[in-house]
Amino acid sequence: MTPRRRIVFLDVGGVLLSNGWDSAARRRAAARFGLDRRAFERRHQFVVADLETGRMSLDEYLDRVIFHEPRGWSAAEVRAFMLSQSKARAAALRFARALAASPDSVLIALNNESRELNEYRIETFGLHDIFTAFFSSCYLGVAKPSVRIFRLALDLVQAEPDSCVFVDDREVNLEAARRTGIRTIHHRNLTGLRADLDRAGIRVPAAPGRTTKKRSKSWKSE
Repeated sequence: MTPRRRIVFLDVGGVLLSNGWDSAARRRAAARFGLDRRAFERRHQFVVADLETGRMSLDEYLDRVIFHEPRGWSAAEVRAFMLSQSKARAAALRFARALAASPDSVLIALNNESRELNEYRIETFGLHDIFTAFFSSCYLGVAKPSVRIFRLALDLVQAEPDSCVFVDDREVNLEAARRTGIRTIHHRNLTGLRADLDRAGIRVPAAPGRTTKKRSKSWKSE
């Protein structure tokens, strides 16, 4: 890794893909399986931190949150439903592949996800082709918006904060990153993301047939 290449820590859910198991997906699950939504959500909130930081498997999660009482359907059916909630954002994935080809950056995923869902999403949506490494909460044992996950990410890449950029769609996560000195970009749309990366000195190769913008020499944080 040359000193001139910026490290881009990139969120996955809400940026490249739909969120994997967010409140909307849980509402759909409650409707699909006839669950008491409030009771389901309470149980989820009690254990989600353990699920996303690798201290609880998906099977254990389902036992605690849903199968603590007899059901008329199987855990395999619920698991399949959970996985089906992940959807690609095709334009964002194309953009990320172009960004991965930039001579100015190295892409590393920095996301909150349970191990099983994380690995399903990596394989299903070809994220190995985009990211050099996966700093997922289930592997690191700590989740956003804790400042610790960003400090650990800096330790792992052995880079100074001002040589890194963090892209996320949630302000609370950006706030935590800024506490470590990492430059941040609030993702709202791909046009804005391209402009913000360009201001950070990171060129994103244009799609075939399009003209690549001139690289900006300035460095600007969110």
